[in-house]
Amino acid sequence: MVTLNPYLSFTGQAREAMEFYRSVLGGELTLSTFGESGMGEGAEADQIMHAQLETPAGITLMGADTPEGMPYTPGDNISISLSGPASDESELRRYWEGLSEGATPGVPLDKAPWGDWFGMLTDRYGVGWMVNIAGQ
Repeated sequence: MVTLNPYLSFTGQAREAMEFYRSVLGGELTLSTFGESGMGEGAEADQIMHAQLETPAGITLMGADTPEGMPYTPGDNISISLSGPASDESELRRYWEGLSEGATPGVPLDKAPWGDWFGMLTDRYGVGWMVNIAGQ
């Protein structure tokens, strides 16, 4: 089975951001630093070369710090959508509440014209999130 995993880029905040996402979404987080792989020196050695969060709900979220000299524009070309049936409403609302901490509001989580509950925000790390809870 082919899976599609969002991969987020950060500049020195990958560990903090991925731990935050684990606190919201739950699951197991694995982290590898540039230093552990022999690819970084000095301050960059402690930065995250690869992070992977596997959640109980089947969500896989990956991320890394952007090495010096590589382009980085936070939140410019990615949004992450969390969606599910009405039976997962409490879980999706919990994700929304957690992601909302320190976020820039977009569209409040509210009843949408198509009958679902929908909201958008940009989290404190510049990543856009959409939450959609299917109507009854």
